[in-house]
Amino acid sequence: MRQLQLLDMTGMQDDGLEREPDSMSLWSSTVALSKACIDISRRHSENVLRMTKRRKGSRDATFTARPLVSSVFVEVRVDLFVNSTSYGVLREALLISSHSPLRFQCRDLRAEELSLQSTAGLLELLNPAGVRKIDLRFNNLGLPGLNVLLPLMTKFTWLKSLKLPYSNIDIKRLSPEMEEGLQTFTSQIGQLRALQELNLGSSRLSGRLRQLLGGLQTPLESLELAFCYLLPMDLYYLSKSVHVFTLKKIDLSGNNLSEILLQPFLQLLTEVSPTLMHLDIMECRLADAHLSIIMPALCRCLCLRYIGFASNPVSSQGLKTFLQNSVRLPELQQVVYPFPVDCFSDDIPSTRCTFAKILYDEEKVKQVAIALQEMLVRAQRSDIVWTTDMYQETFMDYLNY
Repeated sequence: MRQLQLLDMTGMQDDGLEREPDSMSLWSSTVALSKACIDISRRHSENVLRMTKRRKGSRDATFTARPLVSSVFVEVRVDLFVNSTSYGVLREALLISSHSPLRFQCRDLRAEELSLQSTAGLLELLNPAGVRKIDLRFNNLGLPGLNVLLPLMTKFTWLKSLKLPYSNIDIKRLSPEMEEGLQTFTSQIGQLRALQELNLGSSRLSGRLRQLLGGLQTPLESLELAFCYLLPMDLYYLSKSVHVFTLKKIDLSGNNLSEILLQPFLQLLTEVSPTLMHLDIMECRLADAHLSIIMPALCRCLCLRYIGFASNPVSSQGLKTFLQNSVRLPELQQVVYPFPVDCFSDDIPSTRCTFAKILYDEEKVKQVAIALQEMLVRAQRSDIVWTTDMYQETFMDYLNY
């Protein structure tokens, strides 16, 4: 009788999107699988002990001399999401996984709000084979902490994605000691030879992008630099780097693209147009006039599937103009747009829709949404989803392309 050898449970997204009522989140499935591994291992040990005791009573001394080790196990491929609440149970499961009937093989690891010691402990326990993504966020590690963790990641030879948002990296003004720490960081990032995706969001990287990316072994396919206080020299470097030939996803949200960054951003858009699929420029202070300037370069990005420009000061007419132009993009699937500035109201009741501490007239917002939908129908592009919901983003795994 053939035994189950592999159980693949990867691909359970948990990125803020709405789930079915009966579905399980990635955090919950991580806890459930960890408890199952611990329970099955305990029962297996009890069975081994029981059988060993029976055999000790046997007259066959040669048989009892051999240790009873089960060779039957199931490899469970999983994506893991751990925080301070679930750390203990996952650590216990990983400790026993190597000799348990359920043996974890982690594909993607996401860890939030963990101490440096706890994060390092988890990385040391992971089986190196098959790990492709590590996402460490809200951990406040800083450069010193990351420099402790990065050497532990070099064993993951297939690591394609490293996300370090909200890690408290501030390299805008460095002391000589911190300058040395930055050099260590860039050197260690360069040791991740399969890296294709990098997220350094919410870090102060002003003027340092060349130094951070220059040592990478392979060109990136995804680069997220939201709220990174970028300077023109950073975007000019990126537009002339080897990465522009491969970039499929760029996130520049939270950087002010309306002033000195506008021209270098236009140059970057032009350079990445053959490959770009996903563009996030939310909260970049872009008004109607800026979108008009950007649109010709954007319309050359024929592979573009997703555009997010929420939280920008755009009018209803500006949205309509943007839609009229963007429907020309043949692959476009989703647009996340801002509440129009002409829908603001200080007089409506507080029970109405609120966003970023500004009150919106729900009726006006609804009318704009209807008008946009009608325009999509007339353009025969009702396949494009236009929404103000930033959490309705369609999940696209660029690492599989």
